[in-house]
Amino acid sequence: MLIMDLSTTANRPLYRETSQRRPVFNTGKLVSALCITGVFLYLLVTLLLPLMAMLARSVQDSQGRFVGISNFAEYLGSNALTQSISNTLTIGFVVTGIVVTLAFLFAYGLTRTCMPCKTAFKVLGMLPILAPSLLPAISMIYLFGNQGVARDLLMGHSVYGIIGIVIGLVFWTFPHALLILNTALSTSDARLYESARVMKSSALRTFLTVTLPAAKFGLISTTAVVFTLVVTDFGVPKVIGGQYNVLATDIYKQVVGQQNFAMGAVISVLLLLPAIIAFLVDRRVQKRQKELFGSRSVAYQPEPSPIRDRLFLVICSLVIMAILSIIAMAVYGSLVTFWPWNLELSLQNYRFENFSAQGWVPFFNSLKLATCTAIVGTLVIFITAYCVEKVKMAASIKWLIQVMTMLPVAIPGMVLGLGYIFFFNQPGNPLGMFYGTMALLVLNTVAHYFTVGHLTALSALKKLPNEIEVVAASLKIPQYRAFFKVSLPVCLPALLDIGIYLFVNAMTTTSAVVFLYSSDIMPASVAVMNMEDAGQNGPAAAMAVLIMLTAATVKVVHLQVGKKLLNNTQRWRR
Repeated sequence: MLIMDLSTTANRPLYRETSQRRPVFNTGKLVSALCITGVFLYLLVTLLLPLMAMLARSVQDSQGRFVGISNFAEYLGSNALTQSISNTLTIGFVVTGIVVTLAFLFAYGLTRTCMPCKTAFKVLGMLPILAPSLLPAISMIYLFGNQGVARDLLMGHSVYGIIGIVIGLVFWTFPHALLILNTALSTSDARLYESARVMKSSALRTFLTVTLPAAKFGLISTTAVVFTLVVTDFGVPKVIGGQYNVLATDIYKQVVGQQNFAMGAVISVLLLLPAIIAFLVDRRVQKRQKELFGSRSVAYQPEPSPIRDRLFLVICSLVIMAILSIIAMAVYGSLVTFWPWNLELSLQNYRFENFSAQGWVPFFNSLKLATCTAIVGTLVIFITAYCVEKVKMAASIKWLIQVMTMLPVAIPGMVLGLGYIFFFNQPGNPLGMFYGTMALLVLNTVAHYFTVGHLTALSALKKLPNEIEVVAASLKIPQYRAFFKVSLPVCLPALLDIGIYLFVNAMTTTSAVVFLYSSDIMPASVAVMNMEDAGQNGPAAAMAVLIMLTAATVKVVHLQVGKKLLNNTQRWRR
């Protein structure tokens, strides 16, 4: 009887046949598919379609009829307009040469000398990145304008034109160059310098054969970045350019002044060309860059040299003095009651309700814009980077998403803004409900600064072990749960960096939103431009200073919170 029971039990299936199972709904795959689809559609709507709409408008007349290249022929046939191309390239080459030289010397002093106060120099050297590009232009008026305190230094030349544009753009682009070159010069192999010393190479020969080749790729990248920023900037030439026209101001005049959208699109296409060329050069250089600092490398530590250290201390001090002078002049101008007739210091210029019907509204609009951009942009950027790095998808879709994420760095803000007009204001477009709203400004600003945040998120995700997703799959844990439980908490410092980057740029940007605002959602940076247009330099300086102080305050908070996040979330790396 016992044997019969055992045999009966043995013949019973210990588990149900696979064919009898009900199909299991895979929530994880559905979430991944929805994320990929959402990311693709988001990038398509906020980047690719507006750009295509702008390109299409450049070959149409005012009635929307296809006219081929006749608009380009009309533009290139005008001597006044083609002069803007020459002026733009001239400004680009001059400012790039000056900035790359100064930033290289400054970074060399920070990384290759033993001069004192390096930390203070580095912090002060980054101050211009917190200010809108309009601030140095306004400061130039107070310093070198017709009633400027230092106008005699120009020896009779006017600051309104190439001189003012060059000085303003050198100030504004300097920290961008310093960031890249400081990184390029800080990673050097001490063994190369030891070999040069053993071979009794002179200091100049060592510099030419060791230092420069190691920093070559950083120099080329810096040149490309600065040149792109210079030729696409709108704020400085708008305020201090005078009759010296450049492509960016031509777009503004054609669109706002003459309502000639087709010609504005033509100039936008021409402005795209140098930016895209510089971007492609930078990408090619980065692909060819080889690892210069490996696991066996020895970090270079400079040895004291009194003459060299004093020389670079003087150079860095002069650069910082110039930066602080421009900032201090803007602050002083904002506090002067009525320049230059009443130099009594007061807060009169900060009573914006006395100078504009909007009063303080633009400043609070910018706070709202920056906050929404930081929150929405950080989430969208990180999810996009996670999909690219961790989620399986078709190779063609992944390649297209990667291309779209890299597009914004080569698209000037004014060009993207003009594309938004053509796309979102198109009759029959259901997305037209966003036109003239704060939501559209947020979408535009996130799209404009998408690339840098995306690369930051990718760098953070690449540091995570790939085994996280493998283990999650083996334990039948959906990937979205691994995302929330592991990837997101570990990458919090990177998320904070992305959020602060978006906040600061949303506070200071002008070109990206200059075509898209309405009177009730006017940002502070645009209010600065409008007040300066009306001759209200004092209130314009006051608003620009407020923007800078807000960005600086948020950055200080970011540094403090960032330290705590690193201590709490990155212990596993130690």
